[in-house]
Amino acid sequence: MSEPLLPLREPLRAPDGYPQAPVSSHDETLSARRVEGLLLSTGALQRGHFLLKSGRHGDRYLEKWALLQHPDAAAEVCRLLADRALAVAAAAAIEIDLVAGPTTGGVLLAYEIGRLLGVRGIFAEEVAGESGAVRREFRRGFHIPPRARVLMVDDILTTGGSLQALLPPLLAAGAHPVAAAVVASRSPDLRTLEVPGRESIPLIAALTMSLPTYEASACPLCAAGEPIGAPGSSGR
Repeated sequence: MSEPLLPLREPLRAPDGYPQAPVSSHDETLSARRVEGLLLSTGALQRGHFLLKSGRHGDRYLEKWALLQHPDAAAEVCRLLADRALAVAAAAAIEIDLVAGPTTGGVLLAYEIGRLLGVRGIFAEEVAGESGAVRREFRRGFHIPPRARVLMVDDILTTGGSLQALLPPLLAAGAHPVAAAVVASRSPDLRTLEVPGRESIPLIAALTMSLPTYEASACPLCAAGEPIGAPGSSGR
């Protein structure tokens, strides 16, 4: 008898005190606890001394791929974000035509949330110009119709820089970004994305956490001599 290709696996179980099953997206407090439980059960919420992609330092890090490698958990969070995005769109009496995210985590999120909403999911890649400046660009034949109402998605938000980088190519195509959705926000005070000359873009977060970050010159962990790591495949 041949061996099974994959070993049997135990279902994810959130720590005690957290919801053990999906909850309604309408209950923001309980659904946030559910997402936090998923982050803990997958090992996505880590402690240490980290150099974040934004260039700032932090003592806690959210490793998106620890969560996103689990299809059931990723799909559950995407369902929550899709439901919230639909509520925002309904309140504005509009529909969502397209979902767009940045590489790399935004690729998976854009496709799954696009599937749930019944629209396409596309992604923007980093491209270096002749001057060396890096920008986001939609390549691979992706078409953005003029006036398309776009939901932007990303994994972890610290400063909003990755989402802001999506705006130039979207606006250049004539699209209308109508909302942005993230798995987790490290910045409780950041509730909208500001676009000069345009209306603010509402920000949806499945979980918002107050995780302090520091400039390198003011980092207490650096002052204490704690070794620093740069998590993630980019090394940034």
